Amino acid sequence: MVKGAPKPDLVTRDYTIQLSKRIHKMQFKRRAPRAVKEIRKFAQTAMGTSDVRISSELNKEVWKRGIKNVPTRVRVRLSRKRNEDEDADEKLYTLVDILIVES
Repeated sequence: MVKGAPKPDLVTRDYTIQLSKRIHKMQFKRRAPRAVKEIRKFAQTAMGTSDVRISSELNKEVWKRGIKNVPTRVRVRLSRKRNEDEDADEKLYTLVDILIVES
């Protein structure tokens, strides 16, 4: 990519988020809610948008084993998309979706 060139608006990237180090030493009743907040925070820094939307499939995957037993790591796809709402503050938003890994 050329220096000074504009960054592409619509981008899709795959990441593995290690949740275990982000919720280490958290109380049991705060682990799953904190994991969702940490996924949101990771997506904000990776994609550069303050508007982050987490899919219901990813939310169900985090909460699948209850509030205490959050998955160690989760594979996600981050997609930066245009906001269709005209009166929105941000013109782009990030959609976080789960990637199912067969292993």
